Amino acid sequence: MSVNYLDVGLKEQEYLAIMDILGREPNMQELRILGVMWSEHCSYKSTRPLLSMFPNSGGAVVQGPGENAGIVDIGGGWGAAFKVESHNHPSAVSPYQGAATGVGGIIRDILAMGARPVASLDGLCLGDESLQQSRSLADGIVKGIAGYGNAVGVPTVGGKTLYDGCYNGNPLVNAMCLGVVRLDSIVSSKTARPGHLAILVGSRTGRDGIAGAAFASSGLADDTRASRPQVQIGDPFVEKLLIECCLEIHSKGLMVAMQDMGAAGITSSSSEIAAKSGTGIVINSELVPLRENDMEPWEIALSESQERMLLVAEQENLPEISKIAAKWELECAAIGKVTDDGQFVISDKGKIVVSLPAGMVGGSCPVISWTSREPSGRKATSQKGTTFSLSPHMIEKHLVTLLSNPSLSDKSGIFHQYDYMVQTGTVVPPGSAASIIRVRENGKLLGLAMEVDPWKCEIDPFTGSAEVFLKALRSLWVAGAEHLGMTNCLNFPSPEDPGNFWVISRCVEGLAAVARDLVCPVVSGNVSLYNESGDAKILPSPLVGVTGTFRDIAKPLSESFSCENETVFLAGFSKGTLNGSHFARAMAVEQNHREFPYLPEKEKIFMHSAIETVRKGLATSGRTVAGGGLLVSLAKMCVTSGIGISIDEELPLDDLAVFLFGETGPRAIYTVTENLEKDFASIWSGIPLIKLGQTGGKTFTIKGLLEIPVNEIARAWRR
Repeated sequence: MSVNYLDVGLKEQEYLAIMDILGREPNMQELRILGVMWSEHCSYKSTRPLLSMFPNSGGAVVQGPGENAGIVDIGGGWGAAFKVESHNHPSAVSPYQGAATGVGGIIRDILAMGARPVASLDGLCLGDESLQQSRSLADGIVKGIAGYGNAVGVPTVGGKTLYDGCYNGNPLVNAMCLGVVRLDSIVSSKTARPGHLAILVGSRTGRDGIAGAAFASSGLADDTRASRPQVQIGDPFVEKLLIECCLEIHSKGLMVAMQDMGAAGITSSSSEIAAKSGTGIVINSELVPLRENDMEPWEIALSESQERMLLVAEQENLPEISKIAAKWELECAAIGKVTDDGQFVISDKGKIVVSLPAGMVGGSCPVISWTSREPSGRKATSQKGTTFSLSPHMIEKHLVTLLSNPSLSDKSGIFHQYDYMVQTGTVVPPGSAASIIRVRENGKLLGLAMEVDPWKCEIDPFTGSAEVFLKALRSLWVAGAEHLGMTNCLNFPSPEDPGNFWVISRCVEGLAAVARDLVCPVVSGNVSLYNESGDAKILPSPLVGVTGTFRDIAKPLSESFSCENETVFLAGFSKGTLNGSHFARAMAVEQNHREFPYLPEKEKIFMHSAIETVRKGLATSGRTVAGGGLLVSLAKMCVTSGIGISIDEELPLDDLAVFLFGETGPRAIYTVTENLEKDFASIWSGIPLIKLGQTGGKTFTIKGLLEIPVNEIARAWRR
């Protein structure tokens, strides 16, 4: 069957560039290969210049972007490898398998660094839960994450879930994984040399997922059933065997490089190894173990069948590698060889069917310079404020409304489906702002936090995305951790719309500013564009994942009140804003494009005080003020501890809604025993500190404004 460049998703200028590089027309097999490898999903052709703004070195960084995952030093000769990936389109088409294979794929990215995967997180942006279609998609996605993660034996320790109608037809599934690796045994994809063998270990290759990367690089069709052949099928039990097999091969020094077969399968893994190593590679398609008959070479090369890894090794080590693979009941086949000519070659029964420069396939797609233009109407409202008159008798009603909002309510119905205690390293499980694990290899505690806030990014992309990053960091700081690095997934609609591309650019600038100002390097990440279906498109949804260590801290700070008769403090610089808040959306408050405050110097001061508070043991509990504002954060502390609170402080009645329900800015709630109040205040010297009241009883009370039993709050939150 003949194809042209349009059939494989290439643009005319890209096809002309291909002919210019080759000095000839590509054949049909080459065209299919380049159509996938030059897709948005594989090439990042729309965002490469933007991503260069991210600082990615310094501090604890051992490995920045450019490998399968980033790595930070966590002490004692050990590193944490971590990354987040999207599986949005596949999850919209086939929610269970789409989400499941997203988990499997990110685990293999971590494995490819030579690391043992020890923790997973999931970032889910789901549609309006009042709609049956959205509920069905959400149910399948959560079951897919649980079904794969539980069986493969990697605990799902946390994440972020929110709901909005913009995700009705295009839910977002962002999977993050962290693994542990000795710093002296990191595996690289840049170390192949001529004469080395390319060895496939894992499952047999079938037709599932062919051209899945290209499918993920365009908008979703109204009828998603037609896209189901492009969704991969996963087997977590095989993945568990693959993890143990590859780690055993690595531990015996039998490999020199390793690459996950993710998007574009054998093509991406082999061409990227060759391009990064400065070599060529020949793949013999007839040597690939197949589970389907009559597969063409290009189908074999582009299949995204799951649970496969490409190892590069000396020829003399093949027998031992094969023996180990057989022990783990996995396929093992030498399917090619590294060459010295810089070419990516596929042969079929002795006939060369693809011959392209390896660098052309694995990394040199031309960048697209999209037009960027600020959407009309934004500047006209940039100076407006957001106000709301809040009568005291309405406070209880608003609090209950927010607590029962699906984006703010209890998520235990989701995470109780996950096995978050497997491997026995989970210290603080899902449900808290920061998930915490203990690294068995060096005894250290690691904190992980994930955030996404499309509503603030829609109002102001720069400061909204900065706030997303900062929210994740504050969760680590208040728990007592020092941040080490960040990974991100940039989820946006089509970059071809000038307004969309302006928003993408500003969001990246906001994330880069925080990474630079707070010295939190970006070590890995993913870009997912074209998240739209029909006339609907998602809100700008950059997701951030951060990790940090608890230096000199024996125990992280709990988010729940520890006991009665302790003083409750509010510490921080900002009273927040209703702009972009859950309260504003729930109450239909007029919003605008006014920027949120971005105060990096004050964030640093807050960071220092928060970490020192935990290090010196000056508080018994602490929680950042985030979604829903102060009142919702206090209410959650009451519910999770079963202890009430009495607030006697005179509150600012003229700006009460902002004080109680405003979001953004470095603020946290702490409980402190009476004998430590003076030392606590000293740590927070120079930072606004309000003594709110006392813990105790079974009621949440604000003098003259609110009196509601904790069990009623719990009913609203647990819905």
